[in-house]
Amino acid sequence: MFSHGFMSFAAIGITVACLLIMGTFSLVAYNADYNLKNLQKENAVLAFIDESLTEDQARALQGKVEAVPNVADATFVSREQARDSYVAQYDENDLYADLDPSIFRHRFVVHLQDETQLSQTVEALRGVEHIAKVRADEAVSAGFITARNVAGVISIALIAILLVVSVFIISNTIKLTTFDRRDEIAIMKMVGATDSFIRWPFVFEGLLLGLFGAVIAFFLQWLLYNAIASGIAGSDSLQILRVVSFQKIGWPVGGVFLLAGILVGVGGSLTAIRKFLRV
Repeated sequence: MFSHGFMSFAAIGITVACLLIMGTFSLVAYNADYNLKNLQKENAVLAFIDESLTEDQARALQGKVEAVPNVADATFVSREQARDSYVAQYDENDLYADLDPSIFRHRFVVHLQDETQLSQTVEALRGVEHIAKVRADEAVSAGFITARNVAGVISIALIAILLVVSVFIISNTIKLTTFDRRDEIAIMKMVGATDSFIRWPFVFEGLLLGLFGAVIAFFLQWLLYNAIASGIAGSDSLQILRVVSFQKIGWPVGGVFLLAGILVGVGGSLTAIRKFLRV
């Protein structure tokens, strides 16, 4: 590796660049799906309670509402809280300051575990005793599901393309490092060296090149990710976006980088050395 330092440096550099590009795009896709999922969860279902019930009786229904399949949580909202929320949202000129809370209903704000089962959950909530009306924006929920599915398909396709291109580039770079030593391989063959004797040093070298490239790419990815996350957190216009902490995804990212680097390094060496062993 050191006697052919430039080629080794090139192989590690290409490995780092390809892993960094693929990793960055994958993390962007992951965060986009994470944000879409959070926005989707904010599309809550409103379960309005029969007007004949008192506030205490209405609160007592929380256990039944939360027992409905696919309900993640249910938050009780009293008439007064509903009135205050309405006034805060729509009353710009204090026109509704004296609005009577009795015109509102006690309700539960319900969040679901799986948005794809929205229709079934709404029907189940309507079957709960003393739930007078259930309101859910199914069009918005369907829009979020479609957006996530489309984004997921596009992301997987682009990541697969990037992976294939990266493997091709890295493998060919490692092949070039082997090609630079074709005369040495030919001489060893002619003096009686076995294929395994010649092959294993190149396999080990490919392993080290892939390992070094993966480690360097991981730490660069960590720095880049945290820099972008800090920039988004400090921007007033991007406060709506939530970036997943790198500490939560660091181990999977590191594992994928190591596996990809080692497999490509070893695979590139094996395919490259096979040609030059035919002397």
